[in-house]
Amino acid sequence: MRARQAQSTLEPIHANAAGIDIGAQTHWVCVPANRTPENVRSFGCLTADLYVLADWLQTCDIETVAMESTSVYWIPLFQILETRGFEVKLVNAHHVKTLPGRKTDVLDCQWLQQLHSYGLLAGSFRPADAVCVLRSYIQQRDTLIKSACVHVQRMQKALTQMNVQLHQVVSDITGTTGMAIMRAIVAGERNPQALAALRHHRTQRSEAEIAQALQGDYRSEHVFVLQQELELYEVYQVQIAACDQQIEQCLSQFDAKVDLAQQPCKAAKYKRHKPQNNQPTFDLRTYLYRMSGVDFTQIDGMGVLTVQTILSEVGGNVLDVGIYQRDNAV
Repeated sequence: MRARQAQSTLEPIHANAAGIDIGAQTHWVCVPANRTPENVRSFGCLTADLYVLADWLQTCDIETVAMESTSVYWIPLFQILETRGFEVKLVNAHHVKTLPGRKTDVLDCQWLQQLHSYGLLAGSFRPADAVCVLRSYIQQRDTLIKSACVHVQRMQKALTQMNVQLHQVVSDITGTTGMAIMRAIVAGERNPQALAALRHHRTQRSEAEIAQALQGDYRSEHVFVLQQELELYEVYQVQIAACDQQIEQCLSQFDAKVDLAQQPCKAAKYKRHKPQNNQPTFDLRTYLYRMSGVDFTQIDGMGVLTVQTILSEVGGNVLDVGIYQRDNAV
């Protein structure tokens, strides 16, 4: 009795699928073999080349595209194709490599096209375009804050070298009292009593205690360093404020999921007079509540900046927020 050899073939799910291997200088694209005599082509990475690529895909009647990339080289092409109406999936390179059956003589773009046509590739999560805009502003703000922190450390070093123990008498040298004193030192003031008189009235330490801590060795080279670092820190504060304006404008454009007149933000009554922990000057909590319909800051450990980061990644969908919180162990 002859054993029968069962053969199984996969039927394409996406007949109009293309695969793109994204590179730093060249993008390799593969479309179904029956669309054009030359179904594998390479394109440059200039904007004009990307438009030619999109035109070619439309000529080949492509509807959905899977692309694999490293770094951020995929973003311009992704946005152009998405604007043209293509369904675009950015796939994880690790997931593609773990799928068995690839031949060694097949290009990456051909392998992507084949897998995508069979529906074997899952795209990475990418939020709506408006959320991507918000995310860009927030990421830039975070970068500016980190850069400003470097200059705070250098200001502290310059003060220490002068034996000015400002950090011993104020909780934050970049607070109201600390900034006023450092600006006066840079301007030429050396009298400890005159410097201590600049304290904010809510400062816990007395003028006498502060004056004692400000008796230092004001060497000119250290004062010069303090001046430069102080000026650079203030430049970053101006840029952070500009980012805050863009973020507030962006948040105001999202559709409201809750009527603030009927359901105001419960945490609004706890609003501080001065923003804490690098928070923006506008009422960020209410904007986030309006965007999502849920005040996530009521959850233990979920500060307003943490909520802002999460919503800038997934948007205002409550279910997506829960998935993000679980997968990222926030």
